[in-house]
Amino acid sequence: MATRKYSLDAAPAKPSPRIDYEGLLNEEQLRVVEAGEGPVLVIAGAGTGKTRTLTFRVARLLERGIPPEGVLLLTFTNKAAREMTRRVEELAGSFADVRRILGGTFHHAAHALLRQHAGALGFSRDFTVLDREDARDLMSSCLAERKVPRGEKRLPRADVVLELISMAANLRRSVEEVLAERRPQFLPVAEDVLAVARRFAKRKAHMHLMDFDDLLVLLARLLVEHPSLHAELVDRFRCVLVDEYQDTNRLQGELIDLFAGEHRNLTVVGDDCQSIYSFRGADFTNIIEFPQRYPGCSILHLTRNYRSTPEILRLANESISLNQRQFPKQLVASRLSGPAPVLVPTLDADQQAAFVAQRVLELREQGVPLEQMAVLYRAHAHSLELQLELTRRGIPFRVRSGVRFFEQAHVKDVMAHLRLALNPRDELAFKRIVKLVPGIAQTRAESLWAALESLPPELPLGQSLAHPDVQARVPRKAAADFARLASLLDRLSSPESFRTPGALIGEVLAGGYAEYLRAEFPEEERREEDIRQLAEFAGRFEELPRFLSEIALVSEFSAEEAAAGDAPDAMLTLSSVHQSKGLEWRVVFILWLAEGRFPFISAVRSPEEEEEERRLFYVATTRARDELSLTYPITSVLQEGARVLNRISRFIEELPANEDAPYDRLILETRSAQDGS
Repeated sequence: MATRKYSLDAAPAKPSPRIDYEGLLNEEQLRVVEAGEGPVLVIAGAGTGKTRTLTFRVARLLERGIPPEGVLLLTFTNKAAREMTRRVEELAGSFADVRRILGGTFHHAAHALLRQHAGALGFSRDFTVLDREDARDLMSSCLAERKVPRGEKRLPRADVVLELISMAANLRRSVEEVLAERRPQFLPVAEDVLAVARRFAKRKAHMHLMDFDDLLVLLARLLVEHPSLHAELVDRFRCVLVDEYQDTNRLQGELIDLFAGEHRNLTVVGDDCQSIYSFRGADFTNIIEFPQRYPGCSILHLTRNYRSTPEILRLANESISLNQRQFPKQLVASRLSGPAPVLVPTLDADQQAAFVAQRVLELREQGVPLEQMAVLYRAHAHSLELQLELTRRGIPFRVRSGVRFFEQAHVKDVMAHLRLALNPRDELAFKRIVKLVPGIAQTRAESLWAALESLPPELPLGQSLAHPDVQARVPRKAAADFARLASLLDRLSSPESFRTPGALIGEVLAGGYAEYLRAEFPEEERREEDIRQLAEFAGRFEELPRFLSEIALVSEFSAEEAAAGDAPDAMLTLSSVHQSKGLEWRVVFILWLAEGRFPFISAVRSPEEEEEERRLFYVATTRARDELSLTYPITSVLQEGARVLNRISRFIEELPANEDAPYDRLILETRSAQDGS
């Protein structure tokens, strides 16, 4: 056998990177990208290109020789993670294998690390991650195991217990503390709730299951209880970078500090002025006290805004400057001047809705697409009148991250009470209501309706529900709650009630539905507040039939839209301010800038809460690129029909006035049809 030689050419040298940092970044961004080792806090104002800056910093670290597997890049959403990874690949893919970076959400990173090291905590490396539906099913099973004697206060629903456990985990507090502070109505059954929480944890561990919160809790426990493993991971991740740092909670903050370790090569990017999620557990002290936890850290600012006009930024700067606890900064516009923001006082909520709808139509005629306009508000209930007005005018709209107001389950529950009061033969309304009674499901509801239908139609609703033939079909365990419902419906169906739909809704809340909402749904959803806003809106209607007809109009319009298959981008956006964060539109309207609505009446009980509400107003104003309208109704109509004066929001009142005001005042004039309106 002959032996031959084969010459193997040397691998071609990788082309030297040619990222033009100076040409692609402004001076502030470049300072962040070129920052040296050690802790770096980047205060990145709205619209200043923070994501772009962070991805360039990752590329620069790789260019300096940091191996990709030595980079830990943490974000808050999968979408943000994908976008940042894509941008880093575009910048550094020619000289680094970006796929080896551990980047993604906190939960994604925790999952990847626990797959390697869960055995140290007694878990199989093949553990299963519970999604939210599976976690709810397991919790429901644990609740079913815990028998509460009949007649005692019922246990909260599975979603509510999961919320308590999750909040406790992320705040690093006990479930008992969180329950006492956030859900005091469940203190009478606190012992049962805590037992269910323990049972839930025990069953998860037994089956080698982890929910999303466990991923972070167990990773923190792993790092604390196993020093050698902690040291190994700190040595591996030579550079830790965190996006949206102002939104981190106590648990996430601890994890970041653990990963930073002794080398402290940590870059966190965020905007303290956009910290608005304390109700979800976000801890403002993580960002505001960063310099105290990392003495000698570099504090860099991004202030050049590429989104909004100078006039919009002036108003935003004036407002947020009044917060005491912050890293002071002034956003500077890179765009040319535009129209000043306008303050629009309206007679009432109906005129507020009419102004927004008319202005939207005008702007569309001028070439601004509907998808480039948004209406923002503090709570979804504040869009109630606007949704009706948009429906009347045929303007298609979407409600961001939620169904339309009148299509929400709790609103439809209340409307079913009113429909049945008006029409005792409304089978759908009856079945919807009666299934809210614990112990009555679909089959039992059908049986009860069959009994009702067999009774004389002229019999009043209250007497019908009390009839022996109906009572015989009520389960014993549901008897007390059914009697309470029957009493409520008897009051609602009295003839003198028909002219006061607002009072009827108040009666529904007082008759047990408010208690049901507090027991069944997480606090942050504010469903009871929605119903109180609905009652206020209904107060302007003199008759129940007319009120129900108006609401039916909205549902019909929604159904027609769905059938027509409108393109999803051909719609006006309606959104709470919380849901709008990170987004932008050419034109933004902010509704209900009145005390009690914005700021929210229950959200300004302390200076800290007031400052967070002001940050929320700041977020709302900085969503606008070209045009900003601030509206508030001068009067409101109460449930009883009385008209009261509203006080303008403190966030407007505290701005400079007269010639120095950062807005123009728009006075509405009503023209008759003959005038060409």
